[in-house]
Amino acid sequence: MSAPSFDVVVVGAGAGGSAAAWRLASHGQRVLLLDAGPAFDPASDYRLHQPDWELTRFPEKPGSRGRYTFAPMQALDPAHDDLRSWNRIHGRFNRGNQRIASGEGYHHVRGIGGSTLHYTGEAHRMNPHSMRLQADHGAGADWPLDYAQLEPYYLEAEKLIGVAGPADPGDRWRSAPYPLPPHRLCRASRLLGKAADGLGWSWEVSPRAALSLPYDGRLPCNYCGGCNRGCPRGDKGSADVTFVAKARASGRCDIRPGCAVVALVVGEGRRIAAVDYVGPDGKRVRVETPQLVLAGGAIETPRLLLAHNAANPRQRIAHESGQLGRNLMESSGWTSVGLAPEDLASFGGLPADAICWKFNRPDAIEGVVGGYKLSTAIHETDLAGPVAYARRAIPGWGRRHKAQVREQFGRAVAVSATGEFLPNAGSFVDLDDARADDNGLPLARIHSHNDAMTLRRLAAMARSCRLLLQAAGVETLVEEYGTHDFYSAAHVFGTCRMGSDPATSVVDADLKAHGWQNLLICDASVFPSSGGGEAPSLTIQALAIRAADRLATTHRPIGDTT
Repeated sequence: MSAPSFDVVVVGAGAGGSAAAWRLASHGQRVLLLDAGPAFDPASDYRLHQPDWELTRFPEKPGSRGRYTFAPMQALDPAHDDLRSWNRIHGRFNRGNQRIASGEGYHHVRGIGGSTLHYTGEAHRMNPHSMRLQADHGAGADWPLDYAQLEPYYLEAEKLIGVAGPADPGDRWRSAPYPLPPHRLCRASRLLGKAADGLGWSWEVSPRAALSLPYDGRLPCNYCGGCNRGCPRGDKGSADVTFVAKARASGRCDIRPGCAVVALVVGEGRRIAAVDYVGPDGKRVRVETPQLVLAGGAIETPRLLLAHNAANPRQRIAHESGQLGRNLMESSGWTSVGLAPEDLASFGGLPADAICWKFNRPDAIEGVVGGYKLSTAIHETDLAGPVAYARRAIPGWGRRHKAQVREQFGRAVAVSATGEFLPNAGSFVDLDDARADDNGLPLARIHSHNDAMTLRRLAAMARSCRLLLQAAGVETLVEEYGTHDFYSAAHVFGTCRMGSDPATSVVDADLKAHGWQNLLICDASVFPSSGGGEAPSLTIQALAIRAADRLATTHRPIGDTT
């Protein structure tokens, strides 16, 4: 091979890969950032300014969604029928007796920016209590580093993104204030806040990766509520307008969309010598990897490694512990939607602007390990436009129906709960030997199982959502759905677990694969626990920045003779 052109090759341009690429470029490293998906142009690809905005979701472009399959899931126990998903017009969403994947199933985006392109933008730190589940509660696994070690890197990520947050951090102590002041709560959130106060629950502004003031050349949020459809203004702190933009501006990061890595090449001394990728022109390219960072997420990262190991049984990577692909954790969730007795103009405002942490600690639910958080969720339920009201919230037809939609529009209010998901033997990722992608790699196959503790937690989550709406004066529920009868996950974790013991984990505290000289994994697959409902992107970014700093102290850039 010729002399390497790059110090580090990063595979995946989502939350972790983009943060690692930026930080490594800041250290003088020459970085190649590859992603299988396309680049998105906020000004032309997002359609919030179009009359048909409500009929479109986040735009799909060629290659922007990965393919995967699901193994058959568990039968539904009638004892948990109150956790079935339903709508007042259409009845049950899942009319069978077996859990199935809903729609997209695994909600993700392939492309420059990854799933941060369509995420809501909640910018949460992990609750320190959720990082010691095994030590304190005898469940799951412990993190090999503590909150104090990660806290400075949270600050770095928040500063670059421009996170707006409250003065009181609660369990998540801070060594400095948020870069920007908190957003003002919308009317629906204020209504729910009064109800929460009456119940004795906490209710506060949620930290958000959305600008509350002009920041770093970017406009502040205009509160259109369309975060999940893609932000055309750049005020949402998605990775493309933050970490990727900074990495590109350094002049030391080559960013290549539409490049799918199809093979890992093992060299001497337990090193990854190169990767092969197929570019947009369909040609196969080999690039040397003095250092390799995998950041494809908790489904695609283990898939690439498992595919390599299946094809190269004598050169298997990160397989020694038997944990590769195991310990899959998903975002367990429940949402209740109702109509308030007053107009709340709930179609506007910032999505998920308020949050309740009361049940977030892992010991918050009696008899259950692992907590959950509550938040406002009307935009995430996609009930922000009149078409959705007519189809899902207001039954009927004709002139009377149209009049009722006009009368009720803006009254929808939703509460969503997102909870911990503990590893279990029935939840993991392997390869589907019968299905392959266009490049011949086997697809990832997702196995998902809700164990008894998960179902008890879900029941508590549903009770809290219903109780909060009832306390807010909501008498008519129009829709409820959750992960009891559907697999529907925006956040997945754990398939390349981080830990101190190589016998029970895949990477160490610095995200370096045990026993390998130049392989790091910088995505949510390294999480030992999922947390009590926190959005994971900020933790992914903090971990990636920390890992990049440690790599830069031991790996000199090409041409550095100092």
